[in-house]
Amino acid sequence: MAKPASRKSGRSGGSSIFTGVLIGLIVGAVLAVGVALWITGNNPFRFAAPESAPAKSTPAAPAVPATPEAAPSFDFYKVLPGDASPGPLPPAADSAAASPLYYLQAGAFQNPADADNLKAQLALLGIETAIQTSDLGDKGVFHRVRVGPFRAMDEVNRTRSLLTQNNIPATLVKEVPTPQETP
Repeated sequence: MAKPASRKSGRSGGSSIFTGVLIGLIVGAVLAVGVALWITGNNPFRFAAPESAPAKSTPAAPAVPATPEAAPSFDFYKVLPGDASPGPLPPAADSAAASPLYYLQAGAFQNPADADNLKAQLALLGIETAIQTSDLGDKGVFHRVRVGPFRAMDEVNRTRSLLTQNNIPATLVKEVPTPQETP
């Protein structure tokens, strides 16, 4: 009986694939480095131009030691544009900071989805609102929908009339900011 012929020819396909991938990675890395150096203009193989021979100095000229220039001194408030000088705020700014802020509260809800719905309804009217969440202890968590802040009552009245035209009741909330101490 005859033996069947072996299909092995002494060469496996696995090592040739590995060799091809390895050569491809090396060629790709060399090309990437070459392109990066070409784009940035750095040429590590460029030789520096030979320096010319220094001119002979006359012996009569004394050698002056090289001293570095003194770094310029900057004053923070002189560098600022407009020559802003540090100092206390003018009294007009203090009185403006102490003026009360007015808000219109359009609703307070325990369900956050209801607060979001009212906020969306007000956004369709062109009114910007903010939802303020607060925990009231035994009563639970409330989500307040507030419009503002307003500094003048005429703005409050205009916004309130727009809300009443659209059947949205609003309550005026006055907030007096507490003055902060300056350190």
